[in-house]
Amino acid sequence: RSVDEYRKKEYKAAVKIQSWFRGHRVRAYIRYLNNVVIIIQKWWRGYQGRKYFRKMVATAYFIMKMNFYNEMAVRIQKRWRGYYVRKYNYNYYALKKYLEAISVNNEIVRNELKEYAEMKEKEKKKEDLEKKEKEKDHQARKMHYLLSTEQIAGVYNSPFRKSPDPMELLLRKSKPLSHKQQPIKNHLIGELCDWSNRSRSLTCPTAQPLPPIGRQKPQGPFRDTAEVLRQRYKPLEPTLRVAASINSLEKAREEIKREEWRNRIHDNEFLPFSSYHKNEKYDPSVHRSSKYGQETYGIKHFREVQPKKWIADKDFQTVLPSIVLFERFGKTYSRAGEIV
Repeated sequence: RSVDEYRKKEYKAAVKIQSWFRGHRVRAYIRYLNNVVIIIQKWWRGYQGRKYFRKMVATAYFIMKMNFYNEMAVRIQKRWRGYYVRKYNYNYYALKKYLEAISVNNEIVRNELKEYAEMKEKEKKKEDLEKKEKEKDHQARKMHYLLSTEQIAGVYNSPFRKSPDPMELLLRKSKPLSHKQQPIKNHLIGELCDWSNRSRSLTCPTAQPLPPIGRQKPQGPFRDTAEVLRQRYKPLEPTLRVAASINSLEKAREEIKREEWRNRIHDNEFLPFSSYHKNEKYDPSVHRSSKYGQETYGIKHFREVQPKKWIADKDFQTVLPSIVLFERFGKTYSRAGEIV
């Protein structure tokens, strides 16, 4: 029995030693495999990273090279287009001569306006002086009763002055104002009664009827009746401010943007490595050339009028606010009855 117990005890100790050794060996092998896997993963990731990095560097270099080529192409196009426009579309010397002529014309107009303003100022001063003289003359005629006589000196002819006042001299030259005749009231209405026939009742003669109004135009600054009624009952004519839409300005801006986008010359991207556009000719500006030759817009005149392209027969209505004073032209009348 003791031997059997000792044998079982040795068996358990051997099993425990074997399990510990085998576990240690398996764990060491697993650690080895893990290290090998980690080394392989590091190498693979480094390879993939270096490959992607080389690819990214190549892509960035290509993009940088394309940007450089595009910038150089833009510079070349800018130089060429500037040269072409200056040579064929705009004449520098003609424009310089035109601007010099405008400056000379502006100086002439300014001098004329200055002379006109001085003349108007002189006329205004002259009118003011004439108005003051008329007022003084009217005042003198109105106060003519203050004129001094041989017996009594007037208000403006003081004996303490060496010479009479200028108003005294003006009173001597002017004539007194004439008084208006007052209408004579007829108080003898009772004498018009008929006393000849005593048998009849006491009656007074009735007023005679007024004469009929003549159809011809009376003398004086009077307008025709039909013309007055036509002006009075004329239909409503709203101004452009009322007739135009409240958002007409925004609509006009949107239309201008769409027109600019629709009439762009081209949107071809510049490709330096492509020979597709190698044999193409230069496309001139649409607004500066045509099949009939170069246009004179910008050289001889600065406004184009093309009636064939008009949509309607009416004039173009601008979106700017109208001027009320100009809208009343030809529709109002002055005091003299004439059309302004």
